[in-house]
Amino acid sequence: MPEPARPPLPDLDRQVTGTVEGNCLELIETGEGRMAAILDLINGARTSIRLLFYIFNNDAAGTRVRDALVEAAERGVEVKLLLDGFGCANLQPSFFAGLARAGGKFCLFHPRYGRRYLVRNHQKLAVADGRRAIIGGANIHNDYMTEEGYRHWRDLWLSIDGPAVATACNYFDALYRWTAKPDAKLRSLRRLVARFSEHRGALQWKFSSPLSPRNPWARSFAHDLQSARTLDVVSIYFSPPRWVLRRLAGLGRRGEVRIITAGKSDNNTTVGAARHNYARMLRNDVRMFEYQPARLHTKLMIVDDIVHIGSANFDFRSVYINLEIMLRIDDKRFAAAIHGYFHRELALSEEITPELHARRATLWRRFKWTLAHWLVTSMDYTVTRRLNFRAEK
Repeated sequence: MPEPARPPLPDLDRQVTGTVEGNCLELIETGEGRMAAILDLINGARTSIRLLFYIFNNDAAGTRVRDALVEAAERGVEVKLLLDGFGCANLQPSFFAGLARAGGKFCLFHPRYGRRYLVRNHQKLAVADGRRAIIGGANIHNDYMTEEGYRHWRDLWLSIDGPAVATACNYFDALYRWTAKPDAKLRSLRRLVARFSEHRGALQWKFSSPLSPRNPWARSFAHDLQSARTLDVVSIYFSPPRWVLRRLAGLGRRGEVRIITAGKSDNNTTVGAARHNYARMLRNDVRMFEYQPARLHTKLMIVDDIVHIGSANFDFRSVYINLEIMLRIDDKRFAAAIHGYFHRELALSEEITPELHARRATLWRRFKWTLAHWLVTSMDYTVTRRLNFRAEK
């Protein structure tokens, strides 16, 4: 049998850049571009490097980044690395032995039994010299650093060069101290998140507070939706809380909402959970799309001329449980450039029309989607991945 035709790959020759309040911004769309960017950031550092990631794998990509960190430490750069203990559960401490010998510091955000066990440090942040930074959704892993192969992830990083980086740098230092403290409390972590979240300016850092109804990023996003006329979203997951679904339905009736979510994933339970919400969205004129060329991992929301970009998924866990980093950018020119990126992704996505969804939504599938939605909104993704449903069209 002939192999099925592969969906077209995205146009990777475009460059999305902007300058906002003296900060140079650049979107990094490709895996190769991300690897070049992180190595350039580390190799160009003169005084300090701070890295915060959910996953740091001991594959070729992780080894290259680790070796660059070791070289930086050996030339006198202060190196601090903060990783999530759950996301890096398979990583042996010996992998960073050379970094420790060179004077670098390494700390794990450890889950504990009780409420804190639920919390994941899902943030992605790299800062050099307190002036240059990278944020986004991609982890340090081979599958995020390439555009080749069926396992690669389509994702984004954003490079920031300017005075706004100082806030993220100070936040990292405070979070590192909190994580290294043996008896650190969740309430002090929530205060830390609130203290560094910003509320003024065209560039505002927004951090997610774990297990708190007063999540700074979620409150900001909800406020932006109140008077919005348009919303464009690219997100690996689409299983947000009910209040988000209500606001999306209202915006769909009065304006335009387009949501691109994953058509393929390493966790098909999350795809089923998203499809559980399609009927309600389609009834309220929200347009739904599934990305086709690759596994989608992007986290991007555009509310009118305001861009939200960072590590947060469009789901219950990112709103209420995980630690997340988002940057809110209120700039019409930059939003227009980001819309160009969104339309290129839209062209590579399949629209889920009411007719298509009705054909898919057999009684058995509706049951599976409902079960998947319950699992995704009540359990950790590591659990739902073990219960992975079979992929379906």
